[in-house]
Order: sequence, then structure tokens, then C-alpha cells
Amino acid sequence: MPTITFSLKDLQNLVGRKLTIEEVQELAHYGKGDFESYDKGTDEVKIDFGDTNLPYLWSVEGFARLIKGILELQKGIPKIKIHKGDYGVVVDKSVIKYRPFISCFAAKGQKIDDYLIKQIVQLQEKFCETYGRRRQKVSIGLYSYKRLAFPVHYRAVEPLSVEFAPLEFKAKMNLKEILSEHPKGKEYAWILDGFERYPILIDNRNEVLSFVPIINSNFTGKLEAQDDSMLFEATGTDEEAVNLAANIFAYALCERGFDIYSVDIKYPEKRITVPNLFDETVTIKNEQIKHLFGLELKESEVKHLLEKAQFDFDGYKVKVPPYRRDILHPYDIIEDIGIMYGFDKITESSLETYTIGSTLKLSEFIDKVREIVVGFGYQEVMSPILTNKDFLYKKMNIDDFGTIEIEDYMSETYSVVRSWLLPNLMEIFSKNKHFEFPQKIFEEGLINARKGENIIEFSRIAIASSHEDANYTEVRQVLDYILKCLGLKYDIEESEHGSFIEGRVGRAIVKGRKVAYLGELNPLVLTAWGLEMPVAALELNLTELFEIVDRK
Repeated sequence: MPTITFSLKDLQNLVGRKLTIEEVQELAHYGKGDFESYDKGTDEVKIDFGDTNLPYLWSVEGFARLIKGILELQKGIPKIKIHKGDYGVVVDKSVIKYRPFISCFAAKGQKIDDYLIKQIVQLQEKFCETYGRRRQKVSIGLYSYKRLAFPVHYRAVEPLSVEFAPLEFKAKMNLKEILSEHPKGKEYAWILDGFERYPILIDNRNEVLSFVPIINSNFTGKLEAQDDSMLFEATGTDEEAVNLAANIFAYALCERGFDIYSVDIKYPEKRITVPNLFDETVTIKNEQIKHLFGLELKESEVKHLLEKAQFDFDGYKVKVPPYRRDILHPYDIIEDIGIMYGFDKITESSLETYTIGSTLKLSEFIDKVREIVVGFGYQEVMSPILTNKDFLYKKMNIDDFGTIEIEDYMSETYSVVRSWLLPNLMEIFSKNKHFEFPQKIFEEGLINARKGENIIEFSRIAIASSHEDANYTEVRQVLDYILKCLGLKYDIEESEHGSFIEGRVGRAIVKGRKVAYLGELNPLVLTAWGLEMPVAALELNLTELFEIVDRK
């Protein structure tokens, strides 16, 4: 859980005023934080920000920034100056297929002490483990600037071709040895499963900075007390997330008094300058505020509340801070208006209409099926309704069959509405392949797809089992029992489906309706998801099945 620790005195210095512990406790609620403890002897405060979707709050600098807005010590988006740097990073085409994105900046002008190192590392670890999905999506490196020779090179190399002394080790090791012998190598080796070459950062003197995303060098990749400058880098598979990491750290270090310098990134096909301070503007309407909260607010009041939340406001056009990427809809901004106004201050109103509630027959039917599947020893999972075409089709070895795309999406990862459920289960298997087998999971939920000019919506359930003996018979038995419990007879017809092994896939037919695919997953699909264990699965259309049962 993202629990952060910091000195109360440090927080007060960053905010610019005295704060009681009671005030800190109350102010933490604005960021969905839970106050845990204060040790008067050590001056150490602990706050759990595990429920927040704002990773900038996983640092005392970010928390202080939130407080300055709430107390109106700072209005609107905090200003940050990025100085033009003469530093460069060259990205070799060899690394693009493995870990293609990088963002950097240099921070100079302040003495680094042990406490600051502790705070920087704390934010680094919280961000990489949670938002960065245990370094797979984003990893971060910090380096002593004075030991570097620019330009820095980002490339992928043969595992045995490079040797260096990893952090806290004196002896040199090649990349293969680091993965098998270094504690961090053992912990994160799974990220590089299936890679023929490994990404590294190396300076212009051939000094290794880092074996990305595993471990820094003991020479260049170690910040020490009394340093007065550093290089920050973030690499990953999601460009937006990599840039967000750089923005969060740049703001944090700027508030510590560091001067931030840009870095020129030379990709094989383009040149960019980072950090990239996102410039996003969202339009809201007063009618939306009234609809959600029942509040009649003047434009000046909306401006005041949004500036407390550290947005810039110009005639209902709201500019989002560069360290936030959680705004997916105008309602996300309006939520912050409610937080700053105070939900406890919104007066209650009487209900205008009254109804007697009851469970929908379809919901009761779905719950019955879920209980049957749980009885077979499957564990229920939940995943976002938004996903991407790569997961839905490319990795599943099939063509697009009618995707609904998001027109103005925030991230490529969540750019379409899911058209079937099984890819979600495959993603979960891929993230849990280092845990104990067998793994048996299922998910029930809505899917949406285009069919001609129409949009179709169904409730479905996907069921999957992964272990060395997973096979067609296993999932056939699950389907057989579900339909038997529902009093339905069915037939299986031979079928073809790119996601399944030819000859080991079937289509279930109930009263002339095609209600399910079932079979053993194609080795091409397993390879695409980085899986070694076989997977057997089925996907059942619950809406179709309910209509059949309801008409009996």
C-alpha cells in the first residue's frame, strides 16, 4: 500500500506555515488519505494514500502542494520553469521492440542529504510498484550527474555482452548473472521473459548507468549525500505514463529548490524535448455541476474552488496540471469542485419519486450461473470495460469483429470498449504466471460491439483454467454442468476460431442459438501473452441463455 513517511517539520517548510497534527489529519482526507501515526520523538508522520488515483500524492512534496491549494497559499496550477539543457539521450532502434519510451531531466542547484534521498526513493518505489505495475509499465532511475558523460545511449544488447557492478555490489556481473544472482534481478527477471536482448542505459564513456528496468550501476546510479545535481530517467511501455513520472518528479524537485533542465531525446524517427508538460484543457458546464450536486454556483465561485484544487480556470475551460492524468471526463473535474466545496456542506433534499426496488430477473439468473462456476473452484476477477485492440485481437490471433473505439481517449491502453471477455483473463494469467498453478478464474460482465449500423450489448461470462493438464474436456464439463443446472440441452458443432487450437474448439448450440465458444487456446496466443502453461477456456453468452430460459 502507498503509505508515505515524512517529517512534520519538512512538510511545514514545504507548505510555508505551521500545521498541527490534527490539521494534517484533516487535510489528508482531501487526497483520500488515511492518517496512520505521528511519532513526536522522531517527528515522523505516516499517511496511507492507497485509495488515491493521484500518484503525485505519494510524496511529501505532492502532499504539501495539495495543502497549499486547499489553504489558498497557492492558486491554480503551480508554475514550473524548465531551463533549456544541453543534454541528449540517443535511443537506438534495437530497444524499440522491447521498451520503447524514455523521459529525462536534469535537476541541479541544491545539496542532497540522506533525508532527501529517502524521500526521492520512497516516491520512486511507490510509483514503480503501483502505477508502474511493478516496473513493467514504468521504471525510474536516478543518477549522480557529475559522474555522467553525455550523450547517454539507450539500447538493447546481448545478455552476455555487457558487464558492470550493480547497485550495492562491487564485483562486475553480466546481465544474465544479474537476473539470476542479484536480489533485484531475481525479483524482476519476469519482466524480461522472452527478450532476446536486454535494455540498458550507457553514457558516452561506455559507463553503464542502468540495466533497465532491473538495477542501476553502483558507480553512476547511486545518489550520495552532498551531491548537488542528478539525472532523472523513466522508461517504459506506455509513453503517457513515462511522461507523467517525469512531470511528477520534476515538480517535486522544483519545490525542493532544484533548477530543472530539459533533455533532448533522439529517437530513430523523431526528436523530442522532455519533460513533456501535458497541456490538457477540459470544458465543463454549470448545468453539470447543478445536475451532480444540486448547487447553483456563480462563475466566480467555480473559479475559486477550481483554483483551490490547483486547476487553471478560464470561462469554464479548465486546464489540467501536468502532474495529473486522472481526468477522463468533465465529471472528474466537477468531483474536485465538490471536494473543495465540501460534500458535508451540500444540503439534503427530499426524494421526488418513490419506488419499490427489486432484483432484475436477468441479474438473478447471472448470479445463479456465477455461483455454479464458483462451485467448480474458479475465482472471480474484475477488469475494466475499456481495453485496446492489441489485447482484443492481435494477441488473440483474430481479426477485429466490430470494435467500438473511444474518440478522445487518454491512453492507448484504454482506447476501445471490450468486445469479448477472454482477453481480460489472458492478461491476468500473463501477470500471474510466476505464481502457483493451477490457476482457475472467471469474469462476468458486459461486452459491446458494432454489428452493421447497430451497437450490440450482451452479458457474458468467460471461464479459463491454466495448468499443465488444462484441456477441452475440463471446460466442456463446466459448460455441461451449467446448462444441466439450467435445465437445457445443447449440441456442440465443430468450429474454427483463431484463438483456439484447430480441432480442439467447439461452438455450443442451445435451441438453435450459438451461445458459447469453448476449447484449448492456440499456442500462438499463449506465446503472445508470454504463457508457458496450457489454457482451456469458454465464453458463454448469458443474455442469449437467459432469453431461452425465460421463454420456457
